[in-house]
Amino acid sequence: QAHLVESGGGLVQAGSSLRLACVLSGRTFSRYVMGWVRQAPGKEREFVAAISSSGATSYYGDGMKSRFNISRDNVKSTVYLQMSSLKPEDTAVYYCVAKEYHGDYYRPRTYDHWGQGAQVTVSS
Repeated sequence: QAHLVESGGGLVQAGSSLRLACVLSGRTFSRYVMGWVRQAPGKEREFVAAISSSGATSYYGDGMKSRFNISRDNVKSTVYLQMSSLKPEDTAVYYCVAKEYHGDYYRPRTYDHWGQGAQVTVSS
């Protein structure tokens, strides 16, 4: 069974940077599309970013690419989300997600595996 564990969340000030990490166990990491989805209080889940199994292609939600960067290390079975110039509106629980199917990257519902979530809080 696939198991995703996020780390790196926390409380930061606006303008700061933060890096989230997620380790996948129980599956062959290099076969999976990996991504990040966030959910702010009272809002729907929002696609943040995804990266193909090889790492060659990445995908970003609206307005995300300018400040967020997704990367992966297939040796360490880890995907990262580097976030910079954080804003209070980035406050949310960030979920690491995974799926084998390559396609339909922008829809959170298409991801089969979810981590427990990492809280990111940005203070003004």
